Amino acid sequence: MARRQKEVMRDAVHQNQILQELYLKELRTQKLYTQYHVNPLRKVHTITRKPMSWHDNLEEPADDRFLNLIHHAAQGPRKKYPEPQTESQEIGWDADPLVNPERNDHRLNHFRVHKDITLYKAKMWSLGEDDRHR
Repeated sequence: MARRQKEVMRDAVHQNQILQELYLKELRTQKLYTQYHVNPLRKVHTITRKPMSWHDNLEEPADDRFLNLIHHAAQGPRKKYPEPQTESQEIGWDADPLVNPERNDHRLNHFRVHKDITLYKAKMWSLGEDDRHR
């Protein structure tokens, strides 16, 4: 018991040296961040303002760099990058039609055509006559 009390009791100079070493060690490991950025992987949650508070109704100048960053993050990948970044983006990256979608070309477009007899039969079926199985 007496030994522990002797180990714990130190003079003021020795205690000051220990505190100085701790302080210098903390200063070496600290890093001050002054530039902040938006994490593009997290969703931005907007909080509504209180209509009667005076500090929320003050006009603040717009930060162009921040607005450009937000608008860039909201764009789709085809507008951000010139080519796909992942293999899953390669599917559908070039979504332009391979064939010109002309509506006048009858080789590709088969529209439903109604003649007199088909209009007559459609009207009969809509009235409830059920002679489809004859």
